[in-house]
Amino acid sequence: MYTHPSSNVPFRPGDWMCPNPSCLFQNFASRTHCMKCGTANMGYDAYGNPTGDQGGYGTTGHMPTAPAAAPFRPGDWYCPSCNSHNFASRFQCLRCNLSKPPQVASSAANTANMKPGDWLCRGEMCGYHNFAKRTHCAKCETNLFNSAGVRIGQIFTRAVTVSMQSQCTIPLSQQFTAVLAETSLLLQSSKLPSVVTRNKKQPVPLVSATRAVIKELPECIRQAERLYSLPFISLNDAKDLLKRSPSLQHCNVEDIISRVSASNFNRTLDRRAYVTSNSAYRISSYRRLPQLEAEANAHPNDAARQAEFYKESLRANNPHAVISRFERGKYAEDEECFQAYVTALARTDQADKILPKFIQKLERANAAGGNKTISTPDLVQSIVNGQGKKITVSNGVTSTTSGAKDNPIYVVVEEARGYMFWRALRWMGITFTYAFCILTFLSLALENSGLLKTGASQSEYEPSSQQVVKFSDVHGVDEAKEELEELVEFLKDPSKFTHLGGRLPKGVLLTGPPGTGKTLLARAVAGEAGVPFFFMSGSEFDEMYVGVGARRVRELFAAAKRKAPSIVFIDELDAIGSKRNPKDQIYMKQTLNQLLVDLDGFSQTEGVIFIAATNFPELLDKALVRPGRFDRHVAVPLPDVRGRMQIIRHHLKNVQVGSDVDISIIARGTPGFSGADLANLVNHAAIQASRDGCREVSMKHMEFAKDKILMGAERKSAYITPESKKVTAYHEGGHALVALYTPGAMPLHKATIMPRGASLGMTVQLPEMDKDSFTKKEYLAQLDVCMGGRVAEEIICGKDNVTSGAHNDIVQATKIAKQMVTQFGMSDKVGPVAHQDEDIYQLSAQTKLVIESEIRSLVESAQQRAANIIKTHKDELHRLADALIIHETLTQEEIELAIKGK
Repeated sequence: MYTHPSSNVPFRPGDWMCPNPSCLFQNFASRTHCMKCGTANMGYDAYGNPTGDQGGYGTTGHMPTAPAAAPFRPGDWYCPSCNSHNFASRFQCLRCNLSKPPQVASSAANTANMKPGDWLCRGEMCGYHNFAKRTHCAKCETNLFNSAGVRIGQIFTRAVTVSMQSQCTIPLSQQFTAVLAETSLLLQSSKLPSVVTRNKKQPVPLVSATRAVIKELPECIRQAERLYSLPFISLNDAKDLLKRSPSLQHCNVEDIISRVSASNFNRTLDRRAYVTSNSAYRISSYRRLPQLEAEANAHPNDAARQAEFYKESLRANNPHAVISRFERGKYAEDEECFQAYVTALARTDQADKILPKFIQKLERANAAGGNKTISTPDLVQSIVNGQGKKITVSNGVTSTTSGAKDNPIYVVVEEARGYMFWRALRWMGITFTYAFCILTFLSLALENSGLLKTGASQSEYEPSSQQVVKFSDVHGVDEAKEELEELVEFLKDPSKFTHLGGRLPKGVLLTGPPGTGKTLLARAVAGEAGVPFFFMSGSEFDEMYVGVGARRVRELFAAAKRKAPSIVFIDELDAIGSKRNPKDQIYMKQTLNQLLVDLDGFSQTEGVIFIAATNFPELLDKALVRPGRFDRHVAVPLPDVRGRMQIIRHHLKNVQVGSDVDISIIARGTPGFSGADLANLVNHAAIQASRDGCREVSMKHMEFAKDKILMGAERKSAYITPESKKVTAYHEGGHALVALYTPGAMPLHKATIMPRGASLGMTVQLPEMDKDSFTKKEYLAQLDVCMGGRVAEEIICGKDNVTSGAHNDIVQATKIAKQMVTQFGMSDKVGPVAHQDEDIYQLSAQTKLVIESEIRSLVESAQQRAANIIKTHKDELHRLADALIIHETLTQEEIELAIKGK
């Protein structure tokens, strides 16, 4: 380190100024001599601690006065004579040699930042501010309780505090003996500073204050004994007692209150109490040791005196004396002496000698009793005492020769309950894990070997014995039935086809929407051919174990071969025959691979026809649907009007039907219904007729069932205001009028304002027959009918009072107009081009504008045509709306009568 480069550098802790008046150079704390003139640092190190070397300039041996630029730190003081700024470590002013005033120790500058419990060092030439947790000065290492300059009253106060809080077992008389010893040291000191008495006005020498306290010491001891006799005395009680005792008024009671709490003793005070009590113990022990040692030497055979001397030596922190005296073997011993010896060994880090000494003790005890071996279980118990365990020693019978060959010692170590519990739990966990692994392995082995099969599982591959189904029971799928009838003829008379070189088809794949009768067709084939029929679902093959699916496929085809000629039908083939992905695991492909082998592999399956059904043929693997495995693909579509009529008539065979039931009307009103949907419709109608108490199913019940399936159940409990009901009646009346008077519109069937599902009303139109295509005129008529409800609301209620009930109508109209423009080429401006929804975003902005304008033009034109019809037949609209409000539901004939006023 070098000297400060300029005087502008601020002083830091430990920095010093050269004491030479002609120099006054600022030096770093690490320097011992001035860089400029070579003057020594007055015998102090870099931190201001005295080193014993009083060389250099001057004779005071103190740190120099601080320059004007030095910051004022806690403990610094100003000379009252010359107003010089002096460091806290100085005891005299360097400029005028005036002694440091006593009141500086408690000046505002020195105590401004002090907190409760902090203290100022009373050491000579120190006065350092220390935190409450410290027991020695951080600067001069002076003890808080034994420093030179501590008032006798403070020593007494701390003694009382320790007695009250640490429950010290040493009588106060012995503690004040230590106080007297410390006072003697103070009296013999030649460099004693002045102390401040209670009035803090006139400083008196410490000797005078000490003598005054010594005169009152007997009364202090008596009053202190009174304080100590109260087991739970609080500091407030001590404060009152001290104030009432004249002999104790010199004690600083406020110091007690500020350092500790009456109800909560903190760690700081516990540490100070420990230090104070140790100091009192040691001073007292040093005085008693010579007397106890003399008594122990005078009575070498008295073990009690030896033990007392050992204990006092340990109190005086002299364990080596205990070890040396005990190991001589010249003095009496007992259990207390041995315990003191063991404690001394532990304090001197000689714990490894404890067990050998204990063994020697037992051997000496046994030798004194006539035994040469250790025959007591105490040795074993002592070994495990530190492990928290219990030793149970059992030697069968009581004998003085326990531990011999003929009478061994049985040692049982009883472990702690917690340890035994966790060991048992760990053992159970390991056992269960091994058992689970073994059982899993055995179940897999037995499952693969077929030993776990039961009678029920064997019956899975037996021919189905359900009711025989014929082709006469299948309706609405005439084309599919014709293809399968050919397959039946092949099974009945194969020679009819094989004499020209033909062969029996290996597989037939039935595709189509759900509920169209694919499974029924397969059963009809088996029933017509009179061959065994094996049925399984695609989801029944795979299970949690790998390889089960492939094994079940092999077993299924093996059973079919044994019953050949036969038919194997697998429903929902896409469950096991979906397309393979290279990223799939190997076990996911095993079932499909086995199915491919059995359908067309090295082993031929003559006489077995494989029929499968799926709703998603596009998901099947190409290798599965190729010719040779599935030679024929039969589509089973939804039934048309004639097919629906046949299906309804078939399901009505077992139902009591009224004469008013028109099957054609129901068939026309159920486009898109499958055979399962129609069977459900007939069942709903029969249930509703039973609920109404009717003896037969009428047309009303059939209409109710159809509307319930299409629109949902009636909401009879829903409350509808008269205004809302009126608006709904005019809305549905507008649809009905436009449908009646618009050329090209589908025939009107009925209109209703009965709420169903999310709809408040409905107008139903029925086509004459199922139509696969529509003309432009028919599409425009559909647009007019869709906008009829909204136009009726505007004309009757006003443009500002239209409701959101036309939401679905506007959506439907927009959809039809968009299809006419973008898909059907019915717009002159766009032209005969098709634009799919995903291609719209790739079109130019101009083309998009043209498409949007054409769609809007079509919808607005339809709205205008519907408005013309409504305005022309406004009176008829009023009569129709009134009839709907009264009857809620009107058929076509009733609507025609209503608009005529009948």
